[in-house]
Amino acid sequence: MPPIDRSRGRNVHIYDANDPATVLGGLILAKGVTNTNFYSMVEMLFIFTGTFFLRDEGNTKIEKDDRPLQPGEYSIVAADPFNVHNEPWLARTISHATGSRTQAFCDAVRSRDRRCVISGTEAVGADAGVWSGFETAHIFPLAYEGHWNTHNYGRWITIPPADPTKGSINSVQNGLFLEATIHQLFDSYAFSVNPDDNYKIVFFSFDPRNLSGKHLDQRFLNDPQRPVDQLLRWHFRQAVLANMRGAGEPIFEHDFPPGSDTVDDILRGPKAAERMEFELFGRLGTQVELFPTAGGDGVSA
Repeated sequence: MPPIDRSRGRNVHIYDANDPATVLGGLILAKGVTNTNFYSMVEMLFIFTGTFFLRDEGNTKIEKDDRPLQPGEYSIVAADPFNVHNEPWLARTISHATGSRTQAFCDAVRSRDRRCVISGTEAVGADAGVWSGFETAHIFPLAYEGHWNTHNYGRWITIPPADPTKGSINSVQNGLFLEATIHQLFDSYAFSVNPDDNYKIVFFSFDPRNLSGKHLDQRFLNDPQRPVDQLLRWHFRQAVLANMRGAGEPIFEHDFPPGSDTVDDILRGPKAAERMEFELFGRLGTQVELFPTAGGDGVSA
């Protein structure tokens, strides 16, 4: 089955003012995205060596303010040449934290949150140990632990796992408790949380639950074990790159009907090697060397 096209349904399009025929990127506009937010996203997508501003299709300069971004075509007017950012995007499929290595991680995240931190839906069976309909999510995926170690992302962790041999990537600070369907959207970068805008939930795709534009609640933010901002920032940046750069990255099919040749479907699709390694990790729990390992993390400490 072909991957889902992220650019389908875009109603915001980005151009270089000097090349109005070439689309550089775009966005499916959701509630809560402001002009200031849009500027910050553009700065993640492109490398500027000088000043720039955005102009709408009516040739009006867009100010950095809290007005809602409007659908339309936007041109980048830059004092100097600029380039599309080549920061790697880490291919990711729907994942589940399973096995003895992640059990303590799941327990810690469940104990901390006891509800979906995005929708607010309570796990009413928590006291009875019933967590049906909910899942624990790694913000930075466990399958990329090699990348985590290479770039020393563990430097952001202040609460290590109870068993240090499980790796800092399994810290409660790298986890969120989510409804199962919301977990799938999080893993596919359909939405993210922007810690630099009061922890706003931002959808980059269609928002079936009307969650975009809302903010994480203060009860969650006041918890000393909550996720560190650097990891939320990393995920948000990955979501911007996945959804807004060029035509966007593929969204991989994960619901294969019985009898499907899953391996063949993966190998004939985009980013086959990365996806196959990710799928093998998810099924076997075997650490493999997923790429890319080169390039910066794009996130300041």
